[in-house]
Amino acid sequence: MTMNKNGLLIAAGCASLLAVLTHVAVILGGPDWYRFFGAGEQMAQMAEQGSSYPALVTLVISAVLGAWGAYAFSAAGLIRHLPLLRTAMCLISFVYLFRGLYGLVVWAVDDYKFFEQVMERPVFMLVSSLICLAIGGLYSFGLFRQWPYLERR
Repeated sequence: MTMNKNGLLIAAGCASLLAVLTHVAVILGGPDWYRFFGAGEQMAQMAEQGSSYPALVTLVISAVLGAWGAYAFSAAGLIRHLPLLRTAMCLISFVYLFRGLYGLVVWAVDDYKFFEQVMERPVFMLVSSLICLAIGGLYSFGLFRQWPYLERR
């Protein structure tokens, strides 16, 4: 079956790459950017103290998001077929959707002590959760449309 280009998956890949750029900008922006983008006060303080830990964690997240973008582009037919494409795309879709739904639950149930640090920035939690849901939707619906073209290899 001939692979067709899938706009939803291309948009999903671009969204993941935008997330990569955002994470790199956070590293370059320093402690205030860690705070603004919801990394938590502890990460911001470590960055202020010159610790490399926040940058390393953020780089790992960026690398994962970059790989996810590559998988979206592979599933869309823009780049070569990556290993375990169907499985990876299902897992990526799940993670984005789970993060979005989890964030909405945390946002809606903000009186639990467990969620205290996360809810220091409720607007950020709401917005980032909606963004994750949107990206997860792009991956999921794009994958659904592309599934017949993704051969098992």
